[in-house]
Amino acid sequence: MEHATLETPRAGFWSRLALWKKILIGMALGMLVGGLLGPDAELLKPIGTLFLNSIKMLIVPLVFCSLVTGVTSMQDTRKLGRIGLKSLVLYLGTTAVAISIGLGMGTLFATGEGVNMAAADSAPAAGEAPTLVETLLNMIPTNPVDALATGNILQIIVFALGLGIALNLCGEKAKPAVQVFESLAEGMYKLTELVMKLAPYGVFGLMAWVAGTYGLDILLPLIKVVAVVYLGCIIHVMVFYTGLVSVLGRLNPVRYLKGLINPAAVAFTTTSSAGTLPASIKAAREEMGVSKGVSSFVLPLGATINMDGTALYQGVCALFIAQAFGVDLAFSDYLLIIMTSTLASIGTAGVPGAGLIMLSLVLTTVGLPMEGLAIIAGIDRILDMARTTVNVCGDLMVSVLVGKSENELDESVYNRSRPAPQPSAA
Repeated sequence: MEHATLETPRAGFWSRLALWKKILIGMALGMLVGGLLGPDAELLKPIGTLFLNSIKMLIVPLVFCSLVTGVTSMQDTRKLGRIGLKSLVLYLGTTAVAISIGLGMGTLFATGEGVNMAAADSAPAAGEAPTLVETLLNMIPTNPVDALATGNILQIIVFALGLGIALNLCGEKAKPAVQVFESLAEGMYKLTELVMKLAPYGVFGLMAWVAGTYGLDILLPLIKVVAVVYLGCIIHVMVFYTGLVSVLGRLNPVRYLKGLINPAAVAFTTTSSAGTLPASIKAAREEMGVSKGVSSFVLPLGATINMDGTALYQGVCALFIAQAFGVDLAFSDYLLIIMTSTLASIGTAGVPGAGLIMLSLVLTTVGLPMEGLAIIAGIDRILDMARTTVNVCGDLMVSVLVGKSENELDESVYNRSRPAPQPSAA
């Protein structure tokens, strides 16, 4: 009996830890092991890949079912349009502020001065960003099934919105279909809960691989750029986002920061806003009290068009390249960078390598040397971790503000000091 009483606490220690604590432990252990193993840490990458594949498996059905149920839960189409407009204005407005912060940080710290970069022998091929007309045309799927199969999130969102509105207009006849989507959505939420149990182990594998593959060798030459981007991201979340939550939402910003711990940790390690969507939806509902209708609509939309972190990163990197190559930018160039990045965030959000694609677009627009991409590409993974985290934090901030403005925020849940206790397993 004495042996049993000693064993029980040990066996239950890990299970009693909150998910975010497990994730942080996984991150720390991953960095330690990766640093010790070096390139051999590549052997641990499959653990992270397994987690990433599990997350990717959820994205399309979760986005589609969540959006359809989110729209059908709002019988008032005027309310749906109002929420969409609020979300769009907030997303684009915060993106413009983010790149302004990036430009300000780049100017203040002069990250590229003294580098005296020469043209690289070979720069990475710049991705071709779509034009505004192409973006608008490509939003409408000619084949919804193909959009679902290929994971074209922007087209899936448009189709899901259209289907949800159509089901609302059908009235009683559409109830069976609505119930099917609601059941599928609940199934996806439960599957998400199961997959998230793998997060600490997946994070461990990913961080070990990053630390072992890149190490300090890739950070040292551009450590100043990395530091400035990370500092800018922290300022954007801790000052700007919390300020909006406090001033516009009249809510306690500390509760917002506590609620985003889990999704922020997942975003930091997976570098995917869409991949973090399951954790974002869970946090918005259970930690921040945002209603199912608002969170199911605002968060998938934000995962597609909100790129605050990427915009901030572009501001710092564009100035770094300009300073490194000795190019002086006029005030009109700064305005052009802000406008280009803000509008491009809608068209390139769902494109792989969106950060470099948007940066190449900015460099081309302002006339900066494209060779600078060769240097930035070397640390892009490290920067991607920070900018994706900011993107996800922005998604949650907008969902909270929109929910509060529409009386779709349960403040008793938002102000709760800790998550509701989960029923213990038998």
